[in-house]
Amino acid sequence: MTQEGIRSFMAGKLRGFARDEHAVSAIEFALLLPLMITLYLGGVEVSQAVGADRKTTLVAHTVGDLVAQATDITSGGADDILAAASTIAAPFPVSNLRITVSSVCIDSTGQIATIAWSRAGPGATARSGTVTSSIDARLMVAGTSLIWGEASYDYRPTVGWTITGTLTMSDKTFLRPRLGRSVTLNSANGCP
Repeated sequence: MTQEGIRSFMAGKLRGFARDEHAVSAIEFALLLPLMITLYLGGVEVSQAVGADRKTTLVAHTVGDLVAQATDITSGGADDILAAASTIAAPFPVSNLRITVSSVCIDSTGQIATIAWSRAGPGATARSGTVTSSIDARLMVAGTSLIWGEASYDYRPTVGWTITGTLTMSDKTFLRPRLGRSVTLNSANGCP
């Protein structure tokens, strides 16, 4: 075979290879499969994270709302409210949930907010002292009180935790007491 014959033979084979469409779909699928799996798992992770964030918001609001409906609660009653509010987090593990509820007194000038009492669930810390900087100025109405419900949740993604690590989601809500000027704890610790 001459050199010209070899070139002609190779050119014919290359043209035939370029025109061959067998298994193109399999190759395209193999190229797109990793992208499709990533999109699917990413969608699942994002929806789970949004669900955990929404549950955290619901827990914060519920604990504050339940306390704001009372005029006086006992320590046991406050603990029961914290335990009941934690069930809202289902199906997420409650071991990652921290809940706090506090009664905040605003002074007669509307400038200083102090904690009258605070109760915390497992893993959380009760508040104390002055908390003026944590409260929006529009809520600082002189001579009133607020019920402050807080929740935070440590969400660990099932698949993407190696990339993001644990995400802490938190929310807080402020509510006015419904039946009086303040909610007392054990018939004491109310606002002056």
